[in-house]
Amino acid sequence: MPESKFTPAQAEELAAAFAAQEVDYLFIGKSGAILLGYPDTTQDVDIFLPKSEENAKRVLGALKNLGFHLDPVLTVSVLAGSEIVLMKAGPFALDLIHAPDGIASFQAAKSRSVLAGGRFPVASLDDIIASKRATGREKDIHDLRRLEQFRSEYSERNER
Repeated sequence: MPESKFTPAQAEELAAAFAAQEVDYLFIGKSGAILLGYPDTTQDVDIFLPKSEENAKRVLGALKNLGFHLDPVLTVSVLAGSEIVLMKAGPFALDLIHAPDGIASFQAAKSRSVLAGGRFPVASLDDIIASKRATGREKDIHDLRRLEQFRSEYSERNER
């Protein structure tokens, strides 16, 4: 049964598996913000992936090694670069996102990304906030004020 909340151990497992397969990715969403120090919880890990069949094959290898159940429908969705693929049959809940709202491209987001803790590639807080704002979902709108306040604190802390 998957863990009910995102934990840093999940990020460690995912980062190690993705590194072993040379996967190109970014943590995004609330899980990405948490890795940057945002004080909150979330139910799943959100991963932003470029639309690339070669990268998708590496992702599938990493997920298999982590113990995710990869049925044919999920496999095709990952290989096709479906907008979002929800992975619930594995050690933790994982959302693979190829086209997050509010972000023009993976490469643009990657150029603005940060390396949290020296090992986790995370979309910038500006991109995380833009994506949450663009979804229009009530739960994301609710998070915006706190995320924007955290972005200010994070910027001040990292300018020193």
